[in-house]
Amino acid sequence: MNLSIVIPLLNEAESLEELFSRIDLVCKNHQLSYEIWFIDDGSTDLSWNIIENLSVQNSNIHGIKFSRNYGKSQALHAAFEKVKGDVIITMDADLQDFPEEIPELYHKLISENLDIVSGWKKKRFDNVVTKNLPSKLFNSAARKLSGVELHDFNCGLKAYKKQVVKSIDVYGDMHRYIPVLAANAGFRKITEKEVQHQARPYGTSKFGSERFVRGFLDLVTLWFVSRFGGRPMHFFGAAGTLMFLFGFLSAFWLGISKLIDVSRGIYGHLLANNPWFFIALTMMILGTLLFIAGFLGEMIIRNNREHKNYHIDESI
Repeated sequence: MNLSIVIPLLNEAESLEELFSRIDLVCKNHQLSYEIWFIDDGSTDLSWNIIENLSVQNSNIHGIKFSRNYGKSQALHAAFEKVKGDVIITMDADLQDFPEEIPELYHKLISENLDIVSGWKKKRFDNVVTKNLPSKLFNSAARKLSGVELHDFNCGLKAYKKQVVKSIDVYGDMHRYIPVLAANAGFRKITEKEVQHQARPYGTSKFGSERFVRGFLDLVTLWFVSRFGGRPMHFFGAAGTLMFLFGFLSAFWLGISKLIDVSRGIYGHLLANNPWFFIALTMMILGTLLFIAGFLGEMIIRNNREHKNYHIDESI
């Protein structure tokens, strides 16, 4: 099978039939065999009913229905476990992404032997203040912290080699950073392609401006995990050792200075009256705690068992 097209959605009943018809037409015109996975992330409208009807009409259509809204990352994770195509295309269900872009993404990935081709909405039709400007700042920060040179991390339209989606674990809100997760897993042939974008024809956006705050915090988490996730002792242990050493040397210096004063016949200077005494004591305690945190982190990693944090209500 050439393509597996993964489409997470939440209350997008108005757009699903048009989206499918356009995908079907494009794939038939370019002679691409395909399957579509619709992931209903807790919709309260008729989205799931439409998906069921479409699956009856076309055996290429599959669906996963979550019992409630778990988020886009969990939706992608559930679909990535099911897909069978050589190339996986992810796209949004709101018709802001153009299905007509699929063949070019597919052929670019195959012909250039790439791991990921990410869409770049260079010309956007969103609100400048609430979406465009924050998006530019967010993408700039993401490039600098991750080292992955993409202009639009959050574009839902992407093409992946099958091995990529089978090798990474998408969790939390990390769907924005799948290229970074892939790069950390060794898939570094990542590029981007300009894609068309249009204003949403139906409904309203399910994401608010707070997604940029969450996205930045997730980016910091990803930066830390990518460097120290498999070896927390290297971070906490090193920081703890340095802090303990600093505190110990400070305390040692205070002790020596006290002995020097005594040898000179100077009495009455209590160590507890010196602010450095409390600084040294605090540093030694914090250093010990950080070292213990690193040790516990190592134990947790070695005893951790992966589990899914979503519940599938129905599947077709």
